[in-house]
Amino acid sequence: MAAAVLEQGEDAFRKIFRLYRRRSPPADLAEVLEFRPGEPRLRSVQFGVGALSDAAAARVGLQPLSDWSGYNVDGFQGFLFIVNPFLPGWQHRWVRQCLKLYPRKPNVCNLDLHMRGAGDLWDGSHAQLRRKSSQRRSEKKTLLEKLRWVTLGYQYDWDTKKYYKEQRSAFPVDLAELSRCVSLACGFPNFKAEAGILNYYHMDSSLGIHVDESELDHTSPLLSFSFGQSSIFLLGGLSRDAAPTPMMMHSGDIMVMSGASRLLYHAVPRILRHPGGGVLPPCLSVPPSTEDTSPLMEPCSPPDWEVCEAYLRSSRINVTVRRVLEEGGNFPEEGDRAAKEGTPGDAYHTEDPEMEERGGPKRIRPGQD
Repeated sequence: MAAAVLEQGEDAFRKIFRLYRRRSPPADLAEVLEFRPGEPRLRSVQFGVGALSDAAAARVGLQPLSDWSGYNVDGFQGFLFIVNPFLPGWQHRWVRQCLKLYPRKPNVCNLDLHMRGAGDLWDGSHAQLRRKSSQRRSEKKTLLEKLRWVTLGYQYDWDTKKYYKEQRSAFPVDLAELSRCVSLACGFPNFKAEAGILNYYHMDSSLGIHVDESELDHTSPLLSFSFGQSSIFLLGGLSRDAAPTPMMMHSGDIMVMSGASRLLYHAVPRILRHPGGGVLPPCLSVPPSTEDTSPLMEPCSPPDWEVCEAYLRSSRINVTVRRVLEEGGNFPEEGDRAAKEGTPGDAYHTEDPEMEERGGPKRIRPGQD
């Protein structure tokens, strides 16, 4: 990391974030950790035989547990990386859920203050997205392309950075079951999906340096699912003085942050096109699965996938699932959404690394630096 020069007042995490965020010249990716056999910093994980039945895995589009490839990373106790365990053609269904179903009411998204009378995001975007090609990107953005985040279950409040007991919608049954299967396979049989945050990234997007600490339960893991284009993920320490480790995330990959890694600083400085030169990564280039093997979700139809494919040519979707309350736990008395002043806004609270020296964290819009 010798190329990253420390500026006055700059912490170690911000230095590396700035390095990989840089576009001219782009950063050398030689030190970005790829999750593959033979990497000396990785330790292969053996998943418990019988922890997850093949039938339960197949219902949510996952391969048999015996076929999963998972890794621990030296220096990050409780961090687990699972390399794309999805069955061929099944990521398409999850992408469709993230674009067509999860943004619908009563779930909350960043466009809520601008959508009065705009109707359904999918219905208002699919025709134009089908027309778009890589040569016509100057065409006006669709509502789906303006989408930056969606919250599920307990609605995360971006203004207070808290959850409230009465600010809640039903958590999607399919995503809850996917999360249950993954957590069960990873040794967390009591995990309960209570809140989800979906982030929608484009090629100029980034996610600032932060810790996911708003949940009242820190003993349960945080699950992260990625679909679409690739990204660099930075995982640091308990303070920003610790230099982070850069890791590469591809479509279908899953991260589990638990134990000592649950409250580590992390960020996404850069979205990258999947290596190999294709418009989409190979796992999304296969046709959608048409086998109706799951009662939880229907197959992704060819017309629906045409819309999703157009969107993913220059985008990435990340889904994080959390448990908010400990078993038998309750919200504090002050957790009354009705008594809080203000309404959910369309700003995404992350840290702008270029603004810290001028007054600390800045409230920025999703997708901005």
